[in-house]
Amino acid sequence: MVALSGLQIVLAIACGGVVGFTLGLIGGGGSILAVPLLLYVVGIHNAHIVIGTTALAVAVNAWINLIPHWRHGHVRWKPAILFAIPGAIGAVVGSIFGKMLDGKALLFLFALLILVIAVRTLIQARRGNGKPAAADPMGSFRWGRVLATGGGTGLLSGFFGIGGGFLIVPGLMFATGMEMIDAIGSSLVSVGLFGATTAVSYAASGLVAWNVFLLYVLGGIAGGFFGTIVSSKLGNRKSLLQTIFGSILVLVALYMLYDNISILIH
Repeated sequence: MVALSGLQIVLAIACGGVVGFTLGLIGGGGSILAVPLLLYVVGIHNAHIVIGTTALAVAVNAWINLIPHWRHGHVRWKPAILFAIPGAIGAVVGSIFGKMLDGKALLFLFALLILVIAVRTLIQARRGNGKPAAADPMGSFRWGRVLATGGGTGLLSGFFGIGGGFLIVPGLMFATGMEMIDAIGSSLVSVGLFGATTAVSYAASGLVAWNVFLLYVLGGIAGGFFGTIVSSKLGNRKSLLQTIFGSILVLVALYMLYDNISILIH
């Protein structure tokens, strides 16, 4: 439990709302903002507590958002589960290494990851999200590829304490040949499981702030609802939204690199 002022309580709910709104608006990437928002806006400066708490919040939000995708028939359970199980093991291993690393070093590496995601987002926006590659028949997916890709994705997810949807969606498409809409829905199985296993590892070390987690989830549910509504109204302007989001990520990453550069100096 982390002691919060009244202002921090409001900020935690608002930041959770920003994360949920972004997820609802552009369909991914919002969870990458969860860590820097909790660090620099809410003002919780223990990197490991922040990562453990946001991992759990992302997991819960992913499973909540899984329900409508399931109802619309966009979850392919067999490949989703085959991908998620080795990924969960990888997430546990990744979280162990993440906890061993100095907080500033972990945040510095996290900032580099944000930069990679930002560049990828800006490239997608420039291409206008082009037409996805043709999918192979679902019956032809390779089990070995699914297990290996799932394990590697989970390792990164656990190490940085993120849902990893930006890695899981292309990973599922690569490993199984499923269409993008099905990969988005199916990815939430892994996002939830990766986040939960990472959070359990951090909670076992006393590195989850339960009160902050509840506030983040509360804000995230409301933000996701409004983000989905806005997204449906904006329609074909998604490329513009991705450009704005990618630019924001660049600024966030650069600030985090500046704030944690001391790890390279000492």
